[in-house]
Amino acid sequence: MYLNCHSYYSLRFGTFSEVDLLELARENHVTQLALTDINNTSACLNFIRKASTYNIKPIVGIDFRNGINQQFVGIAKNNEGFRQLNTWLSEHLHLERPIPQQAPDLPGTVFIYPFEKVLLHGMEAFKEHEYIGISVKDLRKLPFSKYIGYKDKLIVLQPVTFRSKRDYNAHRLLRAIGNNILLSKLSTEEVASEDEKMYPVENLYQAFREYPFILENTDRLFPQCSIDFDFTTGKQSQNQQTYTKSEQDDYRLLEKLCLEQISYRYPDGQQQALERMWKELELIKKMSFVSYFLINYDIVRYAKAQGYFHVGRGSGANSIVAYLLGITDVDPLELDLYFERFMNLFRSTPPDFDIDFSWRDREDMTRYIFERFPHVALMGTYVTFNYKGVVRELGKVFGLPKEDIDRLSERQFDHSELDEVSRLVLRYGSLITGMPNYISVHSSGIIISEKPLQYFTTTFLPPKGYPTVQFDMHIAEDVGLYKFDILGQRGLAKIKETLEIIRYNRPEVTGMDIHDVQRFKKDRKVNGMLKRAQCMGCFYVESPAMRMLLKKLEVDNYLGLVAASSIIRPGVAQSGMMREYILRHHDPKRMKQAHPVLLDIMPDTYGVMVYQEDVIKVAHHFAGLTLAEADVLRRGMSGKYRSRDEFKAVEEKFISNCRQKGYEDSVTLEVWKQIESFAGYAFAKGHSASYAVESYQSMFLRAYFPLEFMTAVLNNGGGFYRPEIYIHEARMLGATIHSPCINRSYMENRIRGKDIFLGFGYLKDLEDRAVQRILKERETNGIFTSLEDFIDRVHISIEQLSILIRMEAFGFTGIDKYELLWQAHFSLGHTRRFESQYQLFKVKQNSYEIPVLKTTHLEAAFDQLELLGFALCSPFDLLLEPPQSNRLTRDFNHCLNHCIDIYGYLVTTKRTSSRYGEEMFFATFLDQSGEVFDAVLFPPVAKQYRFRGKGIYRIYGKVVEEFGFLSLEVVKMRKESYVQDPRFSG
Repeated sequence: MYLNCHSYYSLRFGTFSEVDLLELARENHVTQLALTDINNTSACLNFIRKASTYNIKPIVGIDFRNGINQQFVGIAKNNEGFRQLNTWLSEHLHLERPIPQQAPDLPGTVFIYPFEKVLLHGMEAFKEHEYIGISVKDLRKLPFSKYIGYKDKLIVLQPVTFRSKRDYNAHRLLRAIGNNILLSKLSTEEVASEDEKMYPVENLYQAFREYPFILENTDRLFPQCSIDFDFTTGKQSQNQQTYTKSEQDDYRLLEKLCLEQISYRYPDGQQQALERMWKELELIKKMSFVSYFLINYDIVRYAKAQGYFHVGRGSGANSIVAYLLGITDVDPLELDLYFERFMNLFRSTPPDFDIDFSWRDREDMTRYIFERFPHVALMGTYVTFNYKGVVRELGKVFGLPKEDIDRLSERQFDHSELDEVSRLVLRYGSLITGMPNYISVHSSGIIISEKPLQYFTTTFLPPKGYPTVQFDMHIAEDVGLYKFDILGQRGLAKIKETLEIIRYNRPEVTGMDIHDVQRFKKDRKVNGMLKRAQCMGCFYVESPAMRMLLKKLEVDNYLGLVAASSIIRPGVAQSGMMREYILRHHDPKRMKQAHPVLLDIMPDTYGVMVYQEDVIKVAHHFAGLTLAEADVLRRGMSGKYRSRDEFKAVEEKFISNCRQKGYEDSVTLEVWKQIESFAGYAFAKGHSASYAVESYQSMFLRAYFPLEFMTAVLNNGGGFYRPEIYIHEARMLGATIHSPCINRSYMENRIRGKDIFLGFGYLKDLEDRAVQRILKERETNGIFTSLEDFIDRVHISIEQLSILIRMEAFGFTGIDKYELLWQAHFSLGHTRRFESQYQLFKVKQNSYEIPVLKTTHLEAAFDQLELLGFALCSPFDLLLEPPQSNRLTRDFNHCLNHCIDIYGYLVTTKRTSSRYGEEMFFATFLDQSGEVFDAVLFPPVAKQYRFRGKGIYRIYGKVVEEFGFLSLEVVKMRKESYVQDPRFSG
């Protein structure tokens, strides 16, 4: 009886979820109703999925509006009608076209005009599929309207937006947020009527008792509407079903491609590989995932043809078929990766490939996929109201001063001291928090569907310019749409650009194959660098935490790095199992503490769960769960489950089975605690292996081409650290660093031999258009010979030219920059040249008597600090007082367990909490020789001594060692002062 119901996916309008709507319907004895969100179908599939749980027949449609102005409500009579509604709305959203007054004529649909709209426009004729909707409120006007005579066209259209007065208040706040105005300025036209609520069905019938024909018309409509999607476990995938248009041809192609590559991947023996390959192919065919593999192969093939680098990771790296197709570079036989983790008959979801491309290439890869396949869309995601966002929005709506909003959003208040308005902000903030705010784009997901995406949802067109579905990955998976993950990362761009730089800076280097990872794994220089954790700039292994772990584990091989890549993840680390792994690594006797079953299942990781596969093994072999139940755990720990109840049921069975096996509860609960700690963080072993391959490629380049590699690192946004730190690292590796030069520099950094010229891009106040003029003129007419020559040839303001001079971009002239600044002001200071102006004849510059000027080392450093954000000299040269200690990192060995006084330039800090929830810090510093050392501030010290931004700190602390890793436990520290800026002193 309800044909116009809203959920909170009527964004910044509705006030409760689609599941809450079903619960509300059950409470009011409603057995069938329609969900019609405003210009949105985000909730429709989950509404249909959940409806049977409430014994309700679901109907779906769309409330078509221009802003708040309702035009008509479209109801889908069947799946085709739903597709038609979605397609029609998608066109309007893509083109930003307003919804017209007249509803379209679409197969399988019904359109209902609200009574107020019919009155306003004086509508006369209605098509067979068009009706006039009458709400309870409209019954007061209906008898006095000519439309009382349209008896066969009148049906009940009672909107449902609120459950209570509180919902109505929340709605008004959402409308004020949506309109970005004060609540007091919100007009009644922007707000829904307070009586848009659901009545018990018998009450609704009672309200319309004088108009039985309206009830009869409505009752006739409901049986005409029926929609169905398959949400059962083991449902058929809705992804593109074939690659070649024929399942038989698909399989023959997949088989052919694998056989073509078997000798390349396994030149020294193929028997084991062939056995594994045939086993996988049989299962892939049985589970109808042949096209899935071929589509991924197609994507990777295009990338290789364009010279793009990629990394295939995720659970897909467990597949030898993926390895043969070149989707991944991880050999599953080498790592004993069992295919059943990736795909098995008990798994409810299809295999999962994550394919990384360079951040520079990802856009073209996305374009290719959309052009290559017929039914493609980006995956949507919901950006919800979080606490801080809600408080800030409501603070503005209620007119709170900025200081009060800041205080509330940072939770820096005593609730008892708050005024009434602030309390309202918090009260309604708690109601709105968690509601969807707007629909955005998933970071990597792309859907390639067998049917047009509008069969499932409306699509919208975000700034990226590609159609995007109005639901997230969970809803997509529910209906059988599984995303392809196409990600962008900078690590691959660093590798690719390093190779390009080597070609021009080291032309003597030929025949290097960056994909020859097997050779890199055996390289002593690379493995030695890994063991010493000299990995600055290298993908995934450069952070302080990873450096510490590599040293503690003395990692000097590929398999060790695979394990380390997963152990570092928060799940393993926070459960205490990272420390246990290290202890067992150093002391084999400690493995006796492991449960014998766990040790038997995971001998390579000392009986410690490290990978997602380990959880499946433990669940199956230790606790006796089925593979299907173990898969629920896998999805649960990776954050992909939809149902907490389902996860809870598996937990209860896990504990029950363990008791039946005779395990002590303390052992069972400890193992379960380890499993829970993986939630949202665990890596599949193949995933870690893929990361380790890229790490080895990076480390090889750093080992043999360090300056080219560091230049590429800088040109691709650095990594874990600030650009300044990578510039320092390049200097430590033998580079000479030059400030930007008008004749040698580009927007990015360039290397010539061992000279690295910083790019113009570091000059934050230099305009891009000025740089483009310089580069274009230099390319067209050659290098600049002097400042005068530059001014004659390049249109530039005195302000922009001053930046270049102060950064010594004219250093090649041999003239002091102060003298050049005088010359620049004499030449440009009183003139205004426009871009369209140019000089036919060179104008002779007047000669001026300029005083002899000399820039000091300190003045140059402070210019660099201002313009670059860092100085090119050692920061220790800027200290007000010379260091009182010459202790260095290399002294740690012979000062073990003693306190030392050392100076350090702050590189990075990490705030964390002790086991008791107290604040503490880890920090990384550079010593006076440029070497890195690490320090920890435990809670008592962290309370007393605070970090005050980057700079040099004098630290007094105790040198400690753990598993060979030396660090400093800070006792006290003080930030040291720099000299006064000489440019403004005196």
